[in-house]
Amino acid sequence: MGVKRVMVFDTTLRDGEQTPGVNFNAKDKFEIAYQLAKLGVDVIEAGFPAASNGDFEAVKNIADHIKGVTIAAMGRAVKEDIDRVSSALKNAEKSRLHVFIATSDIHLQYKLKMTRDEVLKKAVEMVKYARGKFDEIEFSAEDASRTDWDFLVKVFSEVIDAGAHIINVPDTVGYAMPREYGELIRYIRNNVPNIDGVIISAHCHNDLGLAVANSLSAIENGATQVEVTVNGIGERAGNAAMEEVIMALNTRKDYFGLVHGINTKEIYNTSKLVSELTGIKLQPNKAVVGANAFRHQSGIHQHGVINNRLTYEIMRPEDIGVVPDTFALGKLSGRNAFELKVRQLGYNLSPGEISEAFRKFKDLADRKKTIVEEDIRFVVEETIEEFRSFREGEAWA
Repeated sequence: MGVKRVMVFDTTLRDGEQTPGVNFNAKDKFEIAYQLAKLGVDVIEAGFPAASNGDFEAVKNIADHIKGVTIAAMGRAVKEDIDRVSSALKNAEKSRLHVFIATSDIHLQYKLKMTRDEVLKKAVEMVKYARGKFDEIEFSAEDASRTDWDFLVKVFSEVIDAGAHIINVPDTVGYAMPREYGELIRYIRNNVPNIDGVIISAHCHNDLGLAVANSLSAIENGATQVEVTVNGIGERAGNAAMEEVIMALNTRKDYFGLVHGINTKEIYNTSKLVSELTGIKLQPNKAVVGANAFRHQSGIHQHGVINNRLTYEIMRPEDIGVVPDTFALGKLSGRNAFELKVRQLGYNLSPGEISEAFRKFKDLADRKKTIVEEDIRFVVEETIEEFRSFREGEAWA
């Protein structure tokens, strides 16, 4: 048997666009889709064609022109939505309908006003209706993590018989705990009788900060597709962050033993593009792509990294397409990092000059919150000038 592969389903353009304050126009969507294809995702969920004419046209434009990747679009379990998706994706190289209906009792009672039997019947009818209109059908049981497990198994079993190729198990409100969600995936894998050959997909939200952990737990327990967004954007607290899931799989290949199709050197470019087009700046300590993700301020850490990067870096910035800027110099920085930075700036100081420049730097760092390169240059050049004046004074004496 070969190494198992996990498929990457990117929903930045659909679930990501549900981020409050985010509104992609057709040009934005196409630009992101082009970059996602370059990144190497398996599936791009381009939007929700029934939501508006603008979204329909944006999805159609992507389906017409972006090749080498499956293009998916979402629709409710109603004929009108399915027809709209079919029309938008008709020129896709490979098309996928992502059809959904809620299955948890709380959604059935308060949102759908339907019984379990009615939901099951509607799900099966709509998958059958969609059959033959798309290359693939993905069925999503909304709020799966709060659904009765045996009812979920029944729904999945019947929609697979009706023609679904992928079953999606959403933790729609970010309610599940990692072990619990993993056990749910395993339960589905072991109890849906016709699951062989069907892709099990994990779609996790981040309301409790567990979207990435839950996604990885799902993969451990048999999910073969993971649904993500760039920078973790999405409804409320967002979705599982693509860059975090992928770099966890990469960094811990020894643990997961899985491969994927992502070109990690495009991760940073993709993250930057989505940040620019959404207007959402990343917090500096954001995992993988944050400004501080590969920067070290503690003197102890800096000394370790100078000797061997593996002491404090489990990933290389180059692997995600980042030019390294390893040290954030500040009041906690040590002399080793300061000396290295001074040399990188092209200065060759004597031991005495280094000692004095480092003293000045520490004084400045105590007063100033952020130290930039120009501050280092100022301190070094001031020190050089002082030493030069002192030597000239000695020569005249």
